[in-house]
Amino acid sequence: MFRVILHLDMDAFFASVEQRDNPKLRGRPVIVGAPPTQRGVVCAASYEARKFGVRSALPSATAGRLCPKGIFVRPRMDVYRDESRHIMAIVARTGAVIEPMSIDEAYLDVSGICQAETADASLLLALPLARQLKAQIQTERGLTATIGIAANKLLAKIASDHQKPDGLTVITDQEKVGFLRPLPVRTLYGVGKVTEQSLNHAGIVTVGDLQDYPGDLRALVGSFGLKLKQFAVGEDDRPLEIGDEIKSISGEETFLQDTDDQKVLRACLKEQAADISARLKHRRLGAHTVQVKVRYSDFTTLTRQISVEEPITDAADVYRLGCFLLGREKLVSRPLRLLGLGVSNLREPTSQQLTLL
Repeated sequence: MFRVILHLDMDAFFASVEQRDNPKLRGRPVIVGAPPTQRGVVCAASYEARKFGVRSALPSATAGRLCPKGIFVRPRMDVYRDESRHIMAIVARTGAVIEPMSIDEAYLDVSGICQAETADASLLLALPLARQLKAQIQTERGLTATIGIAANKLLAKIASDHQKPDGLTVITDQEKVGFLRPLPVRTLYGVGKVTEQSLNHAGIVTVGDLQDYPGDLRALVGSFGLKLKQFAVGEDDRPLEIGDEIKSISGEETFLQDTDDQKVLRACLKEQAADISARLKHRRLGAHTVQVKVRYSDFTTLTRQISVEEPITDAADVYRLGCFLLGREKLVSRPLRLLGLGVSNLREPTSQQLTLL
């Protein structure tokens, strides 16, 4: 059986819901998060705001400087989660095997529905299904989605990143190597900033450079080199993961003496954020949700969390959101016995908008 995988990604989901529900916001730079005059962070940004460099996890004050005409809207997570349930119900009607990746993204395996005499013919057979799915989401929910179609998760994700918003792209087996050649190496799953720098220093800038590299990539990126070589030619055998187990990464520290010393708490959060970031990058994942946990001397324990639309991996972003939660919720109103930091709602980091070089 030929594999046919779709990657569905809602377009600027949080901001698009706000623009749908308030017509005055349509076509405007919408920033979902606290206003720039208050201590806060960006949870999501519309495409109009992204043009100014606004992104998830930025301090709201920074977003306000980058986009002076940005319209700040308080996040409504309950509304976004409810909207996601409606969209995933529409997706389920296709009969596909579904791997939900986040509140606004999913892989669909339609191999059992779209089969023809060849692999590429099977992929093209999925086009009408994808068009119908996009149309149903638009008609029933008033939102646009972008879909990528390919023979594996790697290529389907790259295809959906290729033409946003409201896009539909197929990468066939015949054209996959040529399609990948001009793209930056950062496009490939698992290539973060550190790996990208190592490759760039060796003169490997595009995926085509990877395809043509005559040496052993393990000398540059360790054991990932073998898998990276396969990714460079569009090969990926990862199956869909259809279990609903919640994945998370966290750390916590119990202090020898209860403390509310800001320097001690910040140092603790920074160390935890660095560890979480390293573990995220090792697993080649990003996080949508950051959570802090505090425990007081009477063993009262509180947790608070915040979600952002674009997955984060950098320690600075994890640390910033952790500090924001401690401050917003006034969790250090008395000395802490324990401080913890964690991330959840994990998935592949979002690739930058792809452009052919």
